[in-house]
Amino acid sequence: MTLLVSQQSISTQPTAQNKAVLGRVFQAINPDSCPTNYNFHLHTVCSDGKLRPEEVMEQAICIGLKGLAITDHHSVKGYYAAQRWLDEWWIDHSRVYQSDRTVAELPQPPQLWTGVEINAGLLDTEVHILGYAFNPEHPRMQPYLEGHTVKGPHYQASQVIHAIQAAGGLAVLAHPARYAKRSPADLIPEAANLGIDGIETYYAYKNPNPWKPSPKQTAKVYELGATYGLFHTCGTDTHGSNMLLRL
Repeated sequence: MTLLVSQQSISTQPTAQNKAVLGRVFQAINPDSCPTNYNFHLHTVCSDGKLRPEEVMEQAICIGLKGLAITDHHSVKGYYAAQRWLDEWWIDHSRVYQSDRTVAELPQPPQLWTGVEINAGLLDTEVHILGYAFNPEHPRMQPYLEGHTVKGPHYQASQVIHAIQAAGGLAVLAHPARYAKRSPADLIPEAANLGIDGIETYYAYKNPNPWKPSPKQTAKVYELGATYGLFHTCGTDTHGSNMLLRL
């Protein structure tokens, strides 16, 4: 007899918005976590990337990722497409198992969390703030999910951070050492004062192949993050066709 599993019981949708689970993952992130175990900065054709969301998930499974988030600019369309693909993947794989097998024995795909990258103003500098594990249908998030940078009060980093958190998510300052106008020593303390949850500590600033975090920037960003009690995250910031690289 074929094992019957409903889509509701196998969908990863609830966990995609589970801040507590993601927080525990962030606490364990280290220089070797990305890009073969976790990847929390990825773009698809739904913003300025080359990969379709379905291709992201296919590559994630081939790589053996444990978890990831698609962080398209001002959009969650890529997340929704990837989630649909993942739900269908679960259903297709469950059909080949017999009644004496359990869902826990099914091949485990990577955990997908909701994600987005939002432009915001911080100390007269345009920075990027990554949002994770938020409810994409929350009213506070809607101005930031329309495919473009917002203007006015919503543009301020404090508003972006609070909107992500009001929607149940975690806010992270992307690539803190990539902004020409301000250094991490300026931006990270200010972001921390505004209540940000984390910083993208492990980032490859010169697009190396193979991907690896930039040592000098990583050391400085890590020190500042530790000082202010922030989560450390990692991501390739993929815009090309290979999830293991940025471009």
